[in-house]
Amino acid sequence: MSDPHPSRTASPSGGYAGDLNSRESWELLSKEAEGQLVDVRTEAEWNFVGVPDLSGLKRRVVFCEWQRFPAGSNPDFVDEVIESLKRTNYRKGAPLLMICRSGARSRAAAIALTQAGYGPCFNIKDGFEGALDPERHRGIAAGWKAEGLPWTQS
Repeated sequence: MSDPHPSRTASPSGGYAGDLNSRESWELLSKEAEGQLVDVRTEAEWNFVGVPDLSGLKRRVVFCEWQRFPAGSNPDFVDEVIESLKRTNYRKGAPLLMICRSGARSRAAAIALTQAGYGPCFNIKDGFEGALDPERHRGIAAGWKAEGLPWTQS
């Protein structure tokens, strides 16, 4: 049987379920009513860059910073996500999808939550804004925004 998510790549270390692009992530969230999107960017990014909008799926994004300013790390990340999931329709064993700006922090978050016994945990590999384009701008070449997926900005 072929993989219905052709760009899904398994983690070479087996530390999380794998990578999905933004469009595949939206499709998975659309099919899995108990799955959850976790945005691991910083509060400043949420406020100034924008956030995914899941209202069309009748749910909300979980927001938990993987890194905090100025410390850099958030040692309470896993506990904060677990506590936040209690306020959603998430069921343990349903997919958790992690998103950051471009896929690095969200990969680390997917590994951490997998190690805590949650998941399957996926990394949205192109993130909310994707990589830099030739003019050194984000949000144009790849990512949640570039795919035209629902998002809002305050």
